[in-house]
Amino acid sequence: MKNTTFVLFSLCLALSVQAEIRTWKDATGTHEIKAELVGVKAGKVTLKRENGTIITLPVASLSKEDQALLGGASGGGAAAAGEWPQWRGPNRDDISTETGLLKKWPDSGPKRAWVSEEAGLGYSGFAISGGKIYTMGLFDAEEKVICLDASTGKKVWESPVGAIYKNGWGDGPRTTPTVVNGMVYAIGGNGDVVCVNAETGKQSWTVSLVKDLGGKLQGWGYTESPLVDGGLVIVTPGGGKGAIAALSAKTGKVEWQTSDVAENAQYSSIIPIDHGGERQYVQLLMNSIVGVSTKGKVLWKSDFPGKTAVIPTPIFKDGQVYVAAGYGVGCKSIKLDGNTATDLYSNTNMVNHHGGVILIDGLLYGHSDKGGWTCQDFKTGEIVWQDKGIGKGAVTSADGMLYCLSEDTGTVALVEVSKKGWEQKSSFKLEATSSQRNPKGKIWTHPVVAGGKLYLRDQEFISCYDVKN
Repeated sequence: MKNTTFVLFSLCLALSVQAEIRTWKDATGTHEIKAELVGVKAGKVTLKRENGTIITLPVASLSKEDQALLGGASGGGAAAAGEWPQWRGPNRDDISTETGLLKKWPDSGPKRAWVSEEAGLGYSGFAISGGKIYTMGLFDAEEKVICLDASTGKKVWESPVGAIYKNGWGDGPRTTPTVVNGMVYAIGGNGDVVCVNAETGKQSWTVSLVKDLGGKLQGWGYTESPLVDGGLVIVTPGGGKGAIAALSAKTGKVEWQTSDVAENAQYSSIIPIDHGGERQYVQLLMNSIVGVSTKGKVLWKSDFPGKTAVIPTPIFKDGQVYVAAGYGVGCKSIKLDGNTATDLYSNTNMVNHHGGVILIDGLLYGHSDKGGWTCQDFKTGEIVWQDKGIGKGAVTSADGMLYCLSEDTGTVALVEVSKKGWEQKSSFKLEATSSQRNPKGKIWTHPVVAGGKLYLRDQEFISCYDVKN
């Protein structure tokens, strides 16, 4: 630590403050350095001084606050404990790396730590970073990003995003914010993209997917959770100017747009993958699955028979891409060989509407409209087991367990990850449910496990349960 402290101390001299530069502190809190974040990899953070000098330090040598911010900085990889900085977590796979969690709950369920009634209306999910919870909500006729204290549930700040998006299934935002390097990125139902300061909520920039990028609003509005990767905010405006676009994370400037793929946006969120030595972005559209380079070049494309709406986030492992959709469509998987995409299988073994699918040790877990809770072989697409379980809903995973949430009843089931069958160990029912929910709407916000806590939401109510052993 002495060497690291000396480096931090000597480098903190004669640096001027610029918009892209922030102040980093060491673990003792006594030394600072002003630098721009380059990236995080293998437990080390790379920073760039104003004069262009690059330095690399162990993440563990920085303050807890800085380590927390780095949870989402790399768009993947290992995150600091308790970090869930974006949709489906650090790696966008809905799998927490936490351990030491309860394997069985009391009959009444895990202890409830707090309930907040300040979230506003809507189905927005949770990003958790630096001891704060970031989500979105509708307040009267305005959609906002909100920040809550993760330990108490008290609101820290709120920041406007855009006008109400009205919908027959319930008004309000449906996307999850993304927290990277001290900034929060979010998309409202009408396609307003905002970048705000994670500490204060002060807006840095805003861009309209419709007015600025030529996007076309679909029936359920924009529901995509933005991906921030390599200094870019990757979004899916859809429309004639290009289905996928990249904005500068610092300024909101449009860096590129895929004019050769001009399908309308759907409701899925993009994942970043590394394949063949190249970083690329994979998105599911109504009629195709596409892979796009970091410069906006379409690398490959595969037909997909979407219907009504395609929503679940793609999955990638070992050169294989998997997608699923509801409305009777089912799932499809392709194999990438360079920039050639070859079909592996397409079937209705997993007809996943919007509750999500998780890949663990070669097996996929999720709810299928055809057959109930389903375990499916990733490589072959064949069914391993099916069970009605607690009924249709969403899923996340932590410490070898599935956390399944019923959209109808609010029942939460703790299920062992197993190829043998539905191994339910415990269950309880969400207590704080909303009377303001649209009669057509259900409990659709996905559960999140972070920092030993289970977070659930029904409209304006956010509930926090202690699931640490």
